[in-house]
Amino acid sequence: MDKDTIDARLTELEIKASFTEDLVEQLNQVIVRQQDQIDLLLRELLELRRQQPAEGQPVLRSLREELPPHY
Repeated sequence: MDKDTIDARLTELEIKASFTEDLVEQLNQVIVRQQDQIDLLLRELLELRRQQPAEGQPVLRSLREELPPHY
């Protein structure tokens, strides 16, 4: 191989490496955002479970919720 061919191949590899680094960084940012969303959803789920009455305990409802649908 001559020097020009090697230089061209090296340049091509450097360009591909640069694009790959950019892509990896973008994917890392997506993963961080998704983990933040997962953490938030888990906290919300735990809060909803905490608010839910325990099994066997009566659920308190207002009388307005007991009205038939035609009212």
